[in-house]
Amino acid sequence: MTPSPAPHRRPLAFWLLVVAAALSASLAWAEGGFRVARAISQVREGVVLLDARIDYDFSKATLDALHNGVPLTVEIEIEILRSRDWAWDETVAALTQRYRLEYHALARQYVVVNLNSGEFRSFPTRAAALVYMGELNDFPVLDAALLDGRSSGSVYGRIRAGLDIEALPPPLRPVAYLSSAWRLGSPWLVWSL
Repeated sequence: MTPSPAPHRRPLAFWLLVVAAALSASLAWAEGGFRVARAISQVREGVVLLDARIDYDFSKATLDALHNGVPLTVEIEIEILRSRDWAWDETVAALTQRYRLEYHALARQYVVVNLNSGEFRSFPTRAAALVYMGELNDFPVLDAALLDGRSSGSVYGRIRAGLDIEALPPPLRPVAYLSSAWRLGSPWLVWSL
């Protein structure tokens, strides 16, 4: 009769499986994501203008869908707030800039549609399209007069970007909600006005 191994000892294959699962989970977590690299504002001719740069890193799953005809919609949320001591910060202005990224296989072109204005531009490479989507230059945020005459408190802005899962085709939404590869977004980046 051969002695059985101690119940607390695991075979080597089990531990290799655990390590492989942990590595694949960390790789999936690291795959894709958005990052707001910078945001600054200035007042010119009575309007607060925003300059920002957003870096987009789409996951393999989203890029596969894009290349198979699924358009991807990105929302850029911008808020101007005034800090208050006794309550939540006051929202002075909030707006959303939306872009739709499409791939046209026959033309081998990436098309970016500004969903706020209806404008569209074509690009020969995905990198060029993402640079265009990620650069906000002299973007009008609000009338500077809205900042005058208000109660005391520092005024600041914040910006973030995310993939709009609700804009995906309905059959794809459940998969997108359940998969971390589709939940792409950046944290808020705060800047002072």
